[in-house]
Amino acid sequence: MERERIKVLNTQDMRRRDYVLYWMQQSQRSEYNHALEYAIAQANVLEKPLVVFFGITDSFPEANERHYVFMLQGLQEVQQSLKKRGIQMVIQHTSPERGAVALSRKASMVVVDRGYLRIQRRWREHVAQYADCTVVQVESDIIVPVETASPKEEYAAATFRPKIHTFLPRFLKAIKKRKIKKSSLDMRLKTISLNRIEPTLAQLHIDRTVGRVSTFTGGTAQAKRFLRRFIRHKLATFTELRNDPTHDNLSCMSPYLHFGQISPLYIALQIQASGVSGAPAYLEELIVRRELSMNFVYYNKKYDTIACLPAWVQKNLQRHRRDTREYVYTRTQLEHAMTHDPYWNAAQQEMVYTGKMHGYMRMYWGKKIIEWTPDPETAYRTALYLNNKYELDGRDPNGFTGVAWCFGKHDRPWRERPVFGTIRYMNAQGLKRKFDIDEYANKVDGFAKRRARA
Repeated sequence: MERERIKVLNTQDMRRRDYVLYWMQQSQRSEYNHALEYAIAQANVLEKPLVVFFGITDSFPEANERHYVFMLQGLQEVQQSLKKRGIQMVIQHTSPERGAVALSRKASMVVVDRGYLRIQRRWREHVAQYADCTVVQVESDIIVPVETASPKEEYAAATFRPKIHTFLPRFLKAIKKRKIKKSSLDMRLKTISLNRIEPTLAQLHIDRTVGRVSTFTGGTAQAKRFLRRFIRHKLATFTELRNDPTHDNLSCMSPYLHFGQISPLYIALQIQASGVSGAPAYLEELIVRRELSMNFVYYNKKYDTIACLPAWVQKNLQRHRRDTREYVYTRTQLEHAMTHDPYWNAAQQEMVYTGKMHGYMRMYWGKKIIEWTPDPETAYRTALYLNNKYELDGRDPNGFTGVAWCFGKHDRPWRERPVFGTIRYMNAQGLKRKFDIDEYANKVDGFAKRRARA
């Protein structure tokens, strides 16, 4: 395993205790998981069993029942898969960092995967401070470790691309799956069994205003089915059709990547091995664009506010903040798709009813929120609110970066116009030139009506 993935988070010593603890948080999977395989290797060296811990908190920012159901479906699969490998997965209804510290009292060492959001970093800092044994972080949810790819926040994909491509030959390598020497299945540890997820879901004190979706089921197995289907039937035409929402020509990996239910390294290796013509374009999205978002969130502490935007964007927004808007909608009107624009309404409904919006339409959706709200700050807050509330892949580096891109992040100045200044503009006529946007709107409308009747 590449040494750059591994970082010791505290100065405590290794202990001779009951088990090695892998605190699973971001990388919610039992395969192609660098942190898990590192933990198994350490447990084998110490001749200790391995215990995997996952803490379910009621208060992850902006999460609701839709997100929790998808996550629990994935964790159910992980718990069963780890059991087959002789590893007990302890799931508790507790704040993750507190649960990890409590279990660390009997651990020889703690291994944790890496997260990039503020709350995830704070959790790891807490465990590193209060655990009285070694805490080691192993980066497993991007291909090239974030500091290795670049030591600073990058301006755009054009500046990031040559840097990360330099490291790909060394990091695009398969992971060896290890066997655990000592089973932890006979250890008596307090845990929730996810044989059925409904009882666990019922005990959570969470926002239930946004319900589960039928379009996506959580878990690595389902993610791999989507991936196989994509490679066989869609990858060859990915370059030409990825921006056309009338064609279902996307991989649907983003919800699974969000919850760490599938490894980006595994995806990249499968795409690379396929030899299909669309592979380079897809790898650009998976590696350069996705890992640029981690670079942004890691290095920019204001990633979830309008203050994250570059100076030229800030100047544009301030210069045009008093420009006349032809339409101004409230957050409630936008949330309920009550605008004059049937295409924007369709995009919003797609997100509400399926948990995912087509990527090209998400760009249009974000641009129009800038145009239809009274000021830039309201627009930014509204876009984040809606994206994080309804998208299965919201509330993560890609989600925050996607919203920021609509406002000019990682982009360049364009022709001057009202409201936007030199920020890139999109309109309905552009949609009509590129594809049959009415077909898309009709398809979403039909789906929304069926769901409303259900």
